[in-house]
Amino acid sequence: MNAEPVDVLIIGAGAAGSVFAAHLAEAGKRVLVLEAGAPRQLQDLVSSQIWARRLKWGLAPILAGGEDRLNHNIATGSGIGGAALHHYGTWLRFSEDVFKPHALHGRGIDWPFEYSELRPHYDQLQREIGISGDAAAEHWRPPGDPYPMPPLKQFRQAELLDRGFAKLGKATAPTPVIINSVPYNGRPPCLYDAWCDAGCPIGALANPLITYIPRARTAGAEFRAGCYVTCIDAAGRDRVAGVEYVHGGKRHTQPAKVVVVAASVMENIRLLLNSTSSWHVAGLGNANDLVGTHLAAECGVQAFALFEEETECYLGVSAGHRIYREGYASKSRPGMFAGYQWQLATAMKPNDIFGVAMTRPDIFGAPLHDFMRKGIRHAATMLAFGGSVPVRENRVLLSDQKDVAGMPLVTTEHRWTPDMRALIDHLHTEGKSVMQAAGATESWTGRTVTGHIVGGTLMGETPETSVTDGYGRVHGMENLYVAGGSLFPGNAGTSPTYTIHAVSQRAARHVVSRWAELH
Repeated sequence: MNAEPVDVLIIGAGAAGSVFAAHLAEAGKRVLVLEAGAPRQLQDLVSSQIWARRLKWGLAPILAGGEDRLNHNIATGSGIGGAALHHYGTWLRFSEDVFKPHALHGRGIDWPFEYSELRPHYDQLQREIGISGDAAAEHWRPPGDPYPMPPLKQFRQAELLDRGFAKLGKATAPTPVIINSVPYNGRPPCLYDAWCDAGCPIGALANPLITYIPRARTAGAEFRAGCYVTCIDAAGRDRVAGVEYVHGGKRHTQPAKVVVVAASVMENIRLLLNSTSSWHVAGLGNANDLVGTHLAAECGVQAFALFEEETECYLGVSAGHRIYREGYASKSRPGMFAGYQWQLATAMKPNDIFGVAMTRPDIFGAPLHDFMRKGIRHAATMLAFGGSVPVRENRVLLSDQKDVAGMPLVTTEHRWTPDMRALIDHLHTEGKSVMQAAGATESWTGRTVTGHIVGGTLMGETPETSVTDGYGRVHGMENLYVAGGSLFPGNAGTSPTYTIHAVSQRAARHVVSRWAELH
C-alpha cells in the first residue's frame, strides 16, 4: 500500500532519530518517524527488572562470530525512545584526541571535524536537558561550559571507592549524568532508588519521552510504532525514493523527499546492505565494501568487593556516583593505546546481589547464604568501559538466515586488538587493586563483556575511506542520511549517547540549511 509522500522519513525513534525529528519538524518539515518496536509512555517505565526487559532489544537476533564474540544486548533497546529510554545517563564529552587520533598520535581514523566544532552542541544540550556534575573536578574534560546542576549526592560506597583511587594517586570526580540533583526544567530531582536501568517514570533521568519526542510531536512530527523497515528504495544512482516497511503483517511503501537512517548500529548496517538495486548491487553506500566494517566495541569489566563497614550500596543511581577516566595515550600505560573510565559505586537493588553472587562460582551452600546476607549491606562495585580505535576486519555481514519478514539477519565478526587485550588485563588488575586499597576484605572481578558498539557506516572525507560525509549524508546520494553511533570512526571508552545527540543536532541543522538542494 502506498502513502502520501512526506518531507522527511526517519527510521528509528531513539536518541538520534528523536533529535532529527524535533529539529526538522520545528523547521516546518512534514516528518514521519517509523519505529520497529513498541509504543512507549512514561507510565510504561516500571521499577521491575523483569518488566524492564521489555525495553531492551526485542527485534531480529544478531548472530555473533569471530574469536571474541560481541554481547549485543548491552546498551541496546527497541520501541519509542530506543536505548536512551533505559540508559544510565552517563554523559561525558569525547575528548579532543578522540576526534583526531591519527593526526595527534598516528593511530586510528580521524573524524571529519574537530572537537571545537561539536562543542557548541555539547554546551547547548547540557543546558536544555540538564547535567549534574562538577566540571572543574574533571581534569580530563575538554573545554566547555560548566554543568547547570551540582553533583548528585555521594553515598558511603562512593566515598570508600574514592579512597581506594586516592591511595593509588588517582583523582576521581562526581559522575556527570543527565539526572537532576535539584529541580530543573520542570522535572523533579532524583529519588536515588537505583532503578535507572528500568527507565525513570518521574523524569529525573532525562530520556527522549520527555525531551525531543514531545518537541517533535508539538511541531507536527508523527511517530508510528510497530513499523519494521526492510528496504530503502533507490530512485536512481544518486537519490532514494522512500522505504518499504511491514506493519501488522502487511507491506507498505512510504515515499519521502529525504530519508534518515537512525536505527541502532546493527540495524543501520543491515538496512543499507539489504537495500540493493541495479544502481547499488552491493547495497546503498557500499560501492567500496565499507558498510559494516570498522566495528568498534567497548570492553566492560566490573569489579566487586566486600567491606567490614556498611556501604549503602542500595542507595544511588545505576551510573555510579564518581568517575575516573584516562585517555588514549595515557603516560601511565605506555604501549597501550586505549581509553577507559571507571564508574564508581553503581547502586545495587536487592535482586542485583543475586547477580553479584553469580560472579563467585567458588561459593555455594551455607557460605553462599552468608555471602548474600553480608553483601546486601557491605558490598561495593564499580564498572569500567574501555575502547580503542577500530580495525576494518571487525565487521558486520548479512547472513543466509532470515527473520519473519524475510529480511536477512546480520552476523558479526569480532576480535579484540592487542591494545584492547592489554586494556582488559589492565582493568581486571586495576579494579582489584583499587578495592584492596580502599580496605576491602575481599575483591574480585567478573567476566569481560562488550557494549557501546559503534562504527559500521563511518563518516569521513572521501567515499574511498568512509560511507558518509561529516553530516551523515551517504557519499554519492543527495537525500539519504545516516545518524547515530554507526557513524563514529572509533569509541572513547565512555558512553556515546551524549555525542550521538551532539552529532545528530549538528547534522539536523545542516539538513535544514541545505533543504533547497535536497529535492
